[in-house]
Amino acid sequence: MAAASYLPSEDQFFCTICLDLFTDPVTIPCGHNFCKDCIEEHWDTSYWCQCPMCNKQFYTRPELHVNTFISEMVAQFRRSAQQKDSSSSSKRSEQQVFKPAEVPCDVCTETKRKALKSCLVCLTSYCETHLEPHLTKPVLKRHQLIDPVEKLEDRMCPKHDKPLELFCKTDQTCVCMLCHVSHHKMHDVVPLKEGYERKKAELGKTEAETQQMIWKRQLKIQEIKHSVDLSEEEADREVAEGVKVFTALKESAERGQANLINTIKAKQKTTEKKAEAFIKELEQEISQLKKRSSEVEQVTHSEDHLHFLQSVKSLNIQHRQPSKDLRKFRLTPAVYEGTVVKAVAKVGEKFSKEMKKLLEAKVKRIQKYAVDVTLDPDTAYPKLILSGDGKQVRDGDVHKNLPDNPERFSDCNCVFGKQSFSSGRSYFEVQVKRKTEWHLGVARESINRKGEISLSPQGGFWTICLSHVNKYKAQGAPSVLLSLKSEPQKVGVFVDYEEGLVSFYDVDAAALIYSFTRCSFTEKLFPYFHPGHKYGRKNAPPLIISPVRVT
Repeated sequence: MAAASYLPSEDQFFCTICLDLFTDPVTIPCGHNFCKDCIEEHWDTSYWCQCPMCNKQFYTRPELHVNTFISEMVAQFRRSAQQKDSSSSSKRSEQQVFKPAEVPCDVCTETKRKALKSCLVCLTSYCETHLEPHLTKPVLKRHQLIDPVEKLEDRMCPKHDKPLELFCKTDQTCVCMLCHVSHHKMHDVVPLKEGYERKKAELGKTEAETQQMIWKRQLKIQEIKHSVDLSEEEADREVAEGVKVFTALKESAERGQANLINTIKAKQKTTEKKAEAFIKELEQEISQLKKRSSEVEQVTHSEDHLHFLQSVKSLNIQHRQPSKDLRKFRLTPAVYEGTVVKAVAKVGEKFSKEMKKLLEAKVKRIQKYAVDVTLDPDTAYPKLILSGDGKQVRDGDVHKNLPDNPERFSDCNCVFGKQSFSSGRSYFEVQVKRKTEWHLGVARESINRKGEISLSPQGGFWTICLSHVNKYKAQGAPSVLLSLKSEPQKVGVFVDYEEGLVSFYDVDAAALIYSFTRCSFTEKLFPYFHPGHKYGRKNAPPLIISPVRVT
């Protein structure tokens, strides 16, 4: 009875290739047992026949026959396992029934329970009861358990029907053991866990970089929104100031118009009064003349010689006053020439005052974008003399022996500033006092610094200059001759990179000298200085980069 109840160790009923209960077990010459399909497939994908357990090689492929004894023992073991499953049915009923969003147990036949784990070897999901063999039996403990997932068949190699346990780094794909032996033998193959960890680390790095990119773009959005807010504030300020100025100009024009009309009407009124006085005096004289004419007419009708002569004597015609000289009644129309001109001139004066105020306010605003510019000695033409603080430059008499580095100008008497402008707004001021020749502005980084240069926007320069013939020009193709009310002593240079604007101002007069508009900037811009050539003591003073006084 004791012998009849004896059952061998359950590990003996599991194939070491598929790690599952034997299916059609066969015994090979070395004595080890395998599923018939498992060992045949193993030999089909190998270069020689050998035992997967002891590695014993066979020169000829052994003929395989099912081992009926082991097959019967496996069947008995299956029945025993099924009895244990039925005995634990009461225990199963207490387990949680799976919900639609959860993974069900693949073994449960009636009420499906919630799976706790999925086995990558068995390709089966198990509830608490059916999972027990994998937790207690030594052979099943070697199976790989994961959190429950659906479609376990997707984790099997479609070609060999084996678990995808390896990761081919060469082809960046998951493979099984047989894939590794056959098609990926010379590839860099690592265990799935190692591939997972490496990929996870890579993705973690990528995620960190992505988050950094997101953070930078969020900052850029905030920056753009802030710029929009500032632009809106500036727009509101400009509108308010514009309304104020135009209201003042409108009121001034209306006052000028009213004064003009009143002046003209007053002159017309004076003319009318003078005319009325003349007309009244002339009408009185006409009345007297008519009376005299009537008297004379009565006398002339008399046929009585005595009466006629006596009547004529009584008229006393000879002693009557002669009529007034009509030349004194000369009335010329009122002269209005120049009245309108004077009135408009007064409005023009008001306009000029308001314009000056606007320019002063604008200069103060752009001075807030001041940049501390210093001269770059590595770009200076060898005859130039730069001050130690990098703020002054003048023409020298000696051509110094300096390294001919790529940044240095070789034929043009000029120098760049160290600071560059590639976004936003920038401003700097340069003193040009007592100079008879100079060039100022900005230039592209990529301009040719060797040989002759073309001072024009097409050549990469946005500059103005004072020539030796006392002419101010905006340099271009062609150049624009500038008409200035006064000679600037200090020039302000303003750059709005995004707007494509380069403007020059007479700082002391708060007057705009010239603007290059609708420029297209695609690279760094550098401040450009050309002190001009010295002729004896003429044009000897330096160009001086002045500190900007922001008020």
